[in-house]
Amino acid sequence: MWYFILKQDDLKPEPYRALQQKAVQTEVEPFNEPFDNLCLFTVADYAAFVDALDLEGLRYDVQSQRPSRDQLLEQLRAA
Repeated sequence: MWYFILKQDDLKPEPYRALQQKAVQTEVEPFNEPFDNLCLFTVADYAAFVDALDLEGLRYDVQSQRPSRDQLLEQLRAA
């Protein structure tokens, strides 16, 4: 499985629904200000999902293991 991480504010409703259909699971990790909420898509078909993201021009991070909430927060702090 692959785990794609996107900022929730970067997703409009239509692309979000299309990505949900391609994902095995979708989760939202809510964070307080000043950090953005993150969407975590669990994906089996890496290439098809990357193609969908690239067509929409969306920025993302990808990991081969599911990141913990603390790891996600650490990434936000480092950015």
